[in-house]
Amino acid sequence: MNEDLRNVVLGVLATGVSGSLGWLTRTYAFRRRLRRKQAFFGLPAGSECLLVVNRLAGSERGVHATDVSALLELSALVKDCGARPRIVQHDTARQGLGETAEFCIGGPFSNRRMAAHLPNLLPGLTMNVEQEPAEDRGMFTVGGENYRPEWGVSEYVVLARLTRGEGGRPVFLLCGQAAVTNQAAARHLARHHEALAATYGRDGSFVLLLRVVNSQAYGPDVVEVVADLTRVARTAPAAAAAT
Repeated sequence: MNEDLRNVVLGVLATGVSGSLGWLTRTYAFRRRLRRKQAFFGLPAGSECLLVVNRLAGSERGVHATDVSALLELSALVKDCGARPRIVQHDTARQGLGETAEFCIGGPFSNRRMAAHLPNLLPGLTMNVEQEPAEDRGMFTVGGENYRPEWGVSEYVVLARLTRGEGGRPVFLLCGQAAVTNQAAARHLARHHEALAATYGRDGSFVLLLRVVNSQAYGPDVVEVVADLTRVARTAPAAAAAT
């Protein structure tokens, strides 16, 4: 009887120790993963993050419903890091770079802050904001290549993580040819931030060109990485540099 009791007690103790070690291991892994996520997004616990939203075409203050969905996905990322999102309209954002982490959404035709970021942070990349000719509207030009949209069939978005300024906090650019591409970039970032951090480092910069495939049928879910533009987009063209 005593032997049986001892075996029961030892079994209970072993189970308790094993459970405690498992809990400690999971807690350590969770906290380590959280710290890495916070470092990548520049969002330590308790910090504030700037979400700069563009305007709806034809409206001064309205926001496209699909861009609202992108904001929700980014807000969830921010809150997961224990930070606070602050949503501001593109024409009211008066803040330098590096002070706080920033997510800037939309092309330069609807987002004044994006229009300032592109020549400043990505001098090797341009986006056509002219309405005519219609086939060139929203076209990206980078490294001598043009990327024109086929509306609803094949549309492009630039997803970038860049650092500038004394604070060293990153700015994320989600610069798409259509609202659905902005949401696609937000979703791609949410799903693949660990892989991006592994490839470019938690403090590294990157500029990716993504293609949204058949958004009419698949919405923002089917995305292809077209090119890594990190070097060419951050380098001013030779003629401009000489000038």
